[in-house]
Amino acid sequence: MRTYARLGANSNNPGAWTVIETDAQGHNDMVWLITLIQCLLLNRGESPFYAQYGIPGPQAVISQVAPDFFVALTQQQFAPYFAALIINRTSSNPPTYSVNVTFNNGVKASATVVAT
Repeated sequence: MRTYARLGANSNNPGAWTVIETDAQGHNDMVWLITLIQCLLLNRGESPFYAQYGIPGPQAVISQVAPDFFVALTQQQFAPYFAALIINRTSSNPPTYSVNVTFNNGVKASATVVAT
């Protein structure tokens, strides 16, 4: 399996595209984690292939209502790929989420995603 991501990207540095692939032991956990993070950064309906993915981040900032429902849907869509997946909102303006996963091999990872 393979996905592409801009690791280390921020508003000042777009980052270089990086290929994330299945590791040497055959685990796809990092591929699914990066895909999950990208889905949380994706606007709802933005992808022509996967319109059901993404959250309405800009609309949430404008309306001051966090997109928790859509984050919960995303969590349900990706939960089968991990031993454990927890996504919590840490801030409302802008919507910021803490993603905590336990990979299938027992390794734990966490990330912070700002949906702007």
